[in-house]
Amino acid sequence: MSANRCVYLLSRSHIRYRVCASTAAVANNTTLHPTRRTFEKLSSRHSNSNSSSRPLDTSLFVPLTVKSDEGGDGPVGEELTQPLDKSELLKVLNRFYKRKEMQKLAADQGLDARLFHQAFVSFRKYVLEMNSLNADFHIILSDICCGAGHIDDIFPYFMRHAKQIFPMLDCMDDLRKISDLRVPANWYPEARAIQRKIVFHAGPTNSGKTYHAIQRFLAAKSGVYCGPLKLLAHEIYEKSNDAGVPCDLVTGEERIFVDPEGRLSGHIASTIEMCSVTTPCLCAEEIHVCGEAAAVDFVTELMYTTGEEVEVHNYKRLTPFSVSNHAVESLDNLKPGDCIVCFSKNDIYSISRQIEVRGLECAVIYGSLPPGTKLAQAKKFNDPDDPCKILVATDAIGMGLNLSIRRIIFNSLVKPSVNEKGEKELDTISTSQALQIAGRAGRFSSVFKEGEVTTMQRDDLPVLKEILGKPVDPIETAGLHPTAEQIEIFAYHLPQATLSNLIDIFVSLAQVDGLYFVCNIDDFKFLADMIQHIPLNLRTRYVFCTAPINKKQAFVCTSFLRFARQFSRDEPLTFNWVCQHVNWPLVPPKNIKDLVHLEAVHDVLDLYLWLSYRFMDMFPDANLIRDIQKELDGIIQVGVRNITRLIRATEDQRASAENTASIGLAVLDTPPPRRGRGTKNQRKNPRATDSSLSSRLVRDGLLTKELLQQLQREWVREQSQHGDDSNSANKGKKK
Repeated sequence: MSANRCVYLLSRSHIRYRVCASTAAVANNTTLHPTRRTFEKLSSRHSNSNSSSRPLDTSLFVPLTVKSDEGGDGPVGEELTQPLDKSELLKVLNRFYKRKEMQKLAADQGLDARLFHQAFVSFRKYVLEMNSLNADFHIILSDICCGAGHIDDIFPYFMRHAKQIFPMLDCMDDLRKISDLRVPANWYPEARAIQRKIVFHAGPTNSGKTYHAIQRFLAAKSGVYCGPLKLLAHEIYEKSNDAGVPCDLVTGEERIFVDPEGRLSGHIASTIEMCSVTTPCLCAEEIHVCGEAAAVDFVTELMYTTGEEVEVHNYKRLTPFSVSNHAVESLDNLKPGDCIVCFSKNDIYSISRQIEVRGLECAVIYGSLPPGTKLAQAKKFNDPDDPCKILVATDAIGMGLNLSIRRIIFNSLVKPSVNEKGEKELDTISTSQALQIAGRAGRFSSVFKEGEVTTMQRDDLPVLKEILGKPVDPIETAGLHPTAEQIEIFAYHLPQATLSNLIDIFVSLAQVDGLYFVCNIDDFKFLADMIQHIPLNLRTRYVFCTAPINKKQAFVCTSFLRFARQFSRDEPLTFNWVCQHVNWPLVPPKNIKDLVHLEAVHDVLDLYLWLSYRFMDMFPDANLIRDIQKELDGIIQVGVRNITRLIRATEDQRASAENTASIGLAVLDTPPPRRGRGTKNQRKNPRATDSSLSSRLVRDGLLTKELLQQLQREWVREQSQHGDDSNSANKGKKK
């Protein structure tokens, strides 16, 4: 095993792990070995782990149906005894259910109160509806009804039925062993077979930690870089090849081999999920990790479980940044090099529009934009000859983009998030998040050597200072996710369970020690439930459900469903099929709605490419799809360059619709017109009778344009009939 190998590990809370071959000579080096404190802390975590002792969530167990006409011995039982009286039998069964002794015995067999009740309801229905029971059971029930048997004799038959409807009761020990995640280090025997050294580059943003790790990557004979974003993998791929070190690119949607014949290079730039854990590179004798100092203790403890030492290199920020004593307060106070950070696309749109009204140009960067568009907007903002000097962005700028920012302006300090239970929350950003974003100001490689950080609102500024003044919360745990192999073994024991249900039961039974937690699986379950009705084998279903999908985009979800359905028919998803589905060719967007749809189409093409590397035969046209995706990226770039025009068009369309609805409702709410000249004011302002109710209904979205038109037609028809009736009545009076 060569020491000149490198890889990258998983990231959490903006921590990036890169694995390189050997050590860089940097200041403040420290070698950490397992200490008594580490041992005691680990022992405490292991002893305090309650995963194995926590009560099982039995609500996840879905009872199977047992047919009432199966399992009997015909009339044998009746011939040996007598027919059973159903009303008397019902009394006996209910007495059995109420016996505390039976409930306790059932609990010892894995039936808690919930399962005991469900099993009894099914058992009672089964007994009462069976045309004929097994002879031995029939005889026991007959004896109990006659007072010659004991009611507890029913229990073995009840438990046999309970295990039929809850088959997991018979294999609970096996399921617990499968879901035991307490020693994940043992999952990688190749890595455990060698003695490794972990070099942790610890420091804030713009401190040079990544630079030193990459230098070792380039100097190594072979290695793998692993990053959390495609942009980062692309960046290292380009830097490596520009430096004369042949490097391949491997992401979920793309493969680029430097060698014309497709042979692997010694270096690979990869996204983390694509890293092969079985190659010698991942089992490197030396691994370089980059991240915040808040993760040092955790990595040290993690490596203690594998018997490996950790060497820490500490870095300080290369350029300073300061927190301003004044908020911006108005967009009129913007200066060249300013970046306004928002946490929603609506705020991005709104602020971009307001900046454009002031005669300024701005670049726009947010998460759902294609990588090419993000890079184009970054280039536009960085170009000293471009009139665009303002950037409006989400926290997507915090990772993977080199930007010449003088001042970071937080438009808000509240960010939507999803907690470990999958619940949406609005929380003030953490110190780690604030530092990651603020650190983009005054980068070492930019034209601004010093950075500044402030807020848009005056009231937010003291809050920001408080956040930045706090220490970063230490990283204490790492996430684990059930593998396809584990779920397949679960399915062997629970063949009737859905994939979503299998995942739920796995997580409920999973045992982890204090260093780990089970990842949130809501997104996985969302996709699993979506395609549950489609006939796919379990491994294929699992792979589909791990696809990176924005479930907020309806078009992306619909496409995912159609992909799975086409796959299940064993019909390849060809280039022509995809073009028909996305309505290719597409045109530049005319408004924001069009732009959002184009972004969704780009995600759909990403999904196709991601699946094409896992099911090559069924997704055969990856190269053609990649070509039109690049073309689509260009179309989206045109839209983003004109984003203020799109916003203005969207606002004009909305205003026009509301104006039309308001005028129509004014007609509806106005009494039938009377003949006459009317007042002078009425002639000058025909909309003077516009009703406040009309405006409120339109504003609240309680009346659509179509419904408005229908009401208008009905109103005109009624008034016409009213006029005809009045004329007829008047003629009658004259006669």
